Amino acid sequence: MDVEALIIWLIVGAVAGWLADMVVEGGGYGLIGDIVVGMVGGLIAGWLLPQIGIVIGGGIVGAIINAFIGAVILLIILRLIKRA
Repeated sequence: MDVEALIIWLIVGAVAGWLADMVVEGGGYGLIGDIVVGMVGGLIAGWLLPQIGIVIGGGIVGAIINAFIGAVILLIILRLIKRA
């Protein structure tokens, strides 16, 4: 992985994590937490969405949408675990 790909991955993770935090009103994990949530969300959505037959276009916008969907799923799961 080159530096450019890493920077793009961090930006996508930050945007997706921040958007998901605004929608779900997560735990307020801060910038680093939002980046991590967005990146993990991207991994979740990258695996889950094709399994159920949903394919979102490529490019940076498609990556942000994918990561956003996965981050929302992750934040909902984290919220359920936190309550229990």
